Amino acid sequence: MGYPVQRMRRLRQSPSLRAMVREHHLTKSDLMYPMFVIYGTKVRNPVASMPGVFQLSVDELLQETAKVVEKGIQSVILFGIPEHKDELGTGAYHENGIVQQAVRAIKKNYPELLVATDVCLCEYTSHGHCGVVEKGQVLNDPTLELLAKTALSHVEAGADMVAPSDMMDGRIGAIRRILDTHGYHQVPIMSYAAKYASAFYGPFRDVAESAPQFGDRSSYQMDPANSNEAMREIALDLEEGADIIMVKPGLPYLDILRRAKDRFDVPLAVYNVSGEYAMVKAAASKGWIDEKKVVMELLLSMKRAGADLILTYHALDAAGWLEERS
Repeated sequence: MGYPVQRMRRLRQSPSLRAMVREHHLTKSDLMYPMFVIYGTKVRNPVASMPGVFQLSVDELLQETAKVVEKGIQSVILFGIPEHKDELGTGAYHENGIVQQAVRAIKKNYPELLVATDVCLCEYTSHGHCGVVEKGQVLNDPTLELLAKTALSHVEAGADMVAPSDMMDGRIGAIRRILDTHGYHQVPIMSYAAKYASAFYGPFRDVAESAPQFGDRSSYQMDPANSNEAMREIALDLEEGADIIMVKPGLPYLDILRRAKDRFDVPLAVYNVSGEYAMVKAAASKGWIDEKKVVMELLLSMKRAGADLILTYHALDAAGWLEERS
């Protein structure tokens, strides 16, 4: 039967009716807030390409974390900016590195907050690549040991979850083995499983000071043209012990997110990355879009595509807007 017996508009006539039949819902527990920590005290460096995002010293990070907790956001992910960089990114796995300090401080003051850490070397290496470099080549296998050491140091500092973003082959297995060997069987791994060599990362590289000093990351991050490859990457990471898989970026890869949701019965995360955030902020600053409505629609699109968790710089604002709806 069709019109006039069936009228799709019947269930759109009032806010209560629309809410009653709404298929997808965005909640605060869906949001993970990325934060960037740097050495020093009373440091709150604004990032020109990402309005509202800052490099924060640990003391300032704790003040920002207070806002996170007050807003009801249940998880954060930390990225570190070291004092010094070197060829092997030793600051990433130093027991008193900046992320390790930040984890200890947050867990001491806000033990209920889930703290995840990004596991990569690019912020810490002098060449800006995510692994060991020799003769202009990023070496896969020698990098695995350093990534595993980094993950272990984060967990020993108190991290609740580690999130390797380097895209080296075999890094999930290497991290799982070292964590299990040291008795951290219960600590989950959230893998940046389908991470593309995207043009949307530019503002992130400003705040994390992680731009490669030569070449690009196409030899280890994925070709934006490929989708079947993403399914293989995800399957391999799950075989090695990943507990949550991630698609990155978000908006240009909603098709990948949907394919992953349909194929894999595991929790699925998506990263609403810096370039996506910056575009919204820029358009909103010009008065071309309604920032609140656009952000909430974008985040809902990621939920609709299959995301169980959304890493987003909009998290604090979105949590406030969700409160207004309740």
